[in-house]
Amino acid sequence: MAKLDTSPDDFTRRKRVAKAPGSPDSPSLNLTNHFLIAMPSMLDPVFGGTVVYLCEHNVNGALGVVINKPTDMTMQALFDRIDLTLETSPGLDFAGSIAGRPVMFGGPVQVERGFVLHAPIKNYSSTLQVTEQIAMTTSKDVLEEVAHGNGPQRLLVSLGCSGWGAGQLESEIVRNGWLTVAADPAIIFDLPIAERFAAAVNLLGISPFMLTAESGRA
Repeated sequence: MAKLDTSPDDFTRRKRVAKAPGSPDSPSLNLTNHFLIAMPSMLDPVFGGTVVYLCEHNVNGALGVVINKPTDMTMQALFDRIDLTLETSPGLDFAGSIAGRPVMFGGPVQVERGFVLHAPIKNYSSTLQVTEQIAMTTSKDVLEEVAHGNGPQRLLVSLGCSGWGAGQLESEIVRNGWLTVAADPAIIFDLPIAERFAAAVNLLGISPFMLTAESGRA
């Protein structure tokens, strides 16, 4: 059953803004707050054609959320499952606008857990601050506020996340599995799902049709 797990988790223990490249305990390549764009050579059925937003990247590995792979579950269905009722905010039909949105497939890791990317930032029970603009929360209280009409209105809710062990992502990039580019929050929160892949590629100044000739690092 879909849920937001409120038990203590790794995000609570590691809650912080990612360290800048060059700090003693950070890797030379720090892709926190970057998009990973799957190359055509990425034939994995999970990650083929995806854009992943990286929430954390350090010497221990990387963690992110796929932003362009919807599930067949709507936000209304998710709220029903966790016993929350969407309320309409005064003067804003936010409940109506969010109810039909699809819940995203964030990745194959912890698929029973909900991951919420949101802006603006507020520290909930289990929040990882990624940048000054974006945070990721895994506790139910963020959706409780959304249901009551006073939570973040720019949000993406996914089931599961994407994770890599130490050095694993770097190896995939070297093997030409991913393009990388600094993330744009508008692509995550404002664009239709079908447009996110092309928009992420366009951040590199190229067309998606040119990907076969590109190397793995932006």
